[in-house]
Order: sequence, then structure tokens, then C-alpha cells
Amino acid sequence: MKRSYSLILMAATGGYVGYLPVVPGTFGTLAGLLPVYLISLLGNGPALIVLALTIGLAVWTAGRAEKQIGATDPGCIVIDEIAGIMVTLWSLPFEWLPVTAGFFIFRCLDMLKPFPIRQIEKKLPGGFGIVADDVVAGLIAHVLLRIVLAVAQ
Repeated sequence: MKRSYSLILMAATGGYVGYLPVVPGTFGTLAGLLPVYLISLLGNGPALIVLALTIGLAVWTAGRAEKQIGATDPGCIVIDEIAGIMVTLWSLPFEWLPVTAGFFIFRCLDMLKPFPIRQIEKKLPGGFGIVADDVVAGLIAHVLLRIVLAVAQ
């Protein structure tokens, strides 16, 4: 039991990055750049499968970690930010401009939580609520990033 508890917390906190005393969500997003790079090496189809599996794992892990920690959506859980940045940058080249712009767009949306992001976070329970708002922020960031990249060319 203790080992699975540790593995769940390690995954949910992005390898314990979520325990950093300042801006854990930002550091969690930075930690998400490694899996973004790795899935960028795959074709779009396989990357989408990995992304879907990651989101499912994030929902399960975040829900379990939330119960183990005993708090609702604790800040140390950053697997949702990892999933969100993966959605933001899915199918885009892992290059300086898309990664940097995508990082900032996603972080702004995740922190400000404009409609419908905040409503999703509040209405869904457990791991679904923790992860869904970041996935929606990632989807919106992805669309905005595509617009930014089109204008920049």
C-alpha cells in the first residue's frame, strides 16, 4: 500500500515538482515539456493515443492523490498541468517559438481561468475536475497558438 501511495504521489506531483514552494503549476508545466518533446517524435496518430492515455492516467492519478492528501485540488498536484501543456503543443513542432508561446498562452489561461475553464473545474468532481479544466485550457491554448503561429509567418 505504501509503495503505491508513493508512486501515485510521485506521478501526481510531476516527480515531486509540485512540492516546490513557489509556482508549482508553472514548474509542473515545465516538467511537461519532456513528455511533449517525446511525443513530438511520434507521428500525430500515435502521439494522440499517448496523449489520450496520459489524460486518462492523469484523471485517475489526480483523483487518487487528492484522496491520499486529504484536500480538494491541492496545488502540489501538477499532473493536470503536464496533460494541459501536452494538449497545447500536440502536433506542433518542438521548436523555440511554438513551445515558448504555447507555454505562456497555456499558463495564462490556466491561471486566469476564463469561461468555460473555471466552470468546468468547479462542476466536475475529483480527478475529472482537477484535469478537465487544464485539458480545456490546453485546447483553447492550442487554437490560440495556431493563430499566433499563422500570424507570425
